[in-house]
Amino acid sequence: MDKNEEASGEKSPEKKEEKETKGKDHEDDDDDDHEDDRTIEVGPQYSLKEQLEKDKDDESLRRWKEQLLGAVDIEAVGETLDPEVKILSLAIKSPDREDIVLSIPEDGDPKGCWFTLKEGCRYSLLFTFEVKNNIVCGLRYTNTVWKTGVKVDSTKEMLGTFSPQAETYTHEMPEETTPSGMFARGSYSARSKFVDDDNKCYLEINYTFDIRKEWLPT
Repeated sequence: MDKNEEASGEKSPEKKEEKETKGKDHEDDDDDDHEDDRTIEVGPQYSLKEQLEKDKDDESLRRWKEQLLGAVDIEAVGETLDPEVKILSLAIKSPDREDIVLSIPEDGDPKGCWFTLKEGCRYSLLFTFEVKNNIVCGLRYTNTVWKTGVKVDSTKEMLGTFSPQAETYTHEMPEETTPSGMFARGSYSARSKFVDDDNKCYLEINYTFDIRKEWLPT
């Protein structure tokens, strides 16, 4: 387990990954987007200070929150209701080469081809992000990929629940293998989102990438 995940004190047990391959037009809204865009009614929000005060009589819940918060300075962030999550970078890790570290553009839309993958290679994605102000619950990652307008891949991953802290968090996705062959090579478009249990989207990023016979020279 990554040391930053240990620092969070709790990771959602609901972590799972769903992958599917369907032939749908890019113009049609996929089921994932309908699910993410639904309006969800949530209860009242509380600052960290209010949460600890509210649960002071529940010993087990109080201890769980104290473990989750760790060394968080309650006086510094305790009056802020909304958590702030910033995705700082994405790294592509592969045993075939050095890591490819990509910064996240401020507007969430990288210009041109964002990265290139080698066909048939094993790789995983590593996210680096920071959490401020309040606890973020049920942070999850979704990614949808199209080729020539047809949806070819959809992924969901539960990242977990994280407390605010000065240090950054990292989360590594399960290893995957890129498709190979003449029909797999070419340009792809994709959309990634980071959303919490309250359906608040912290980042939506639209980008393109290529799959080629070989890695691009470094």
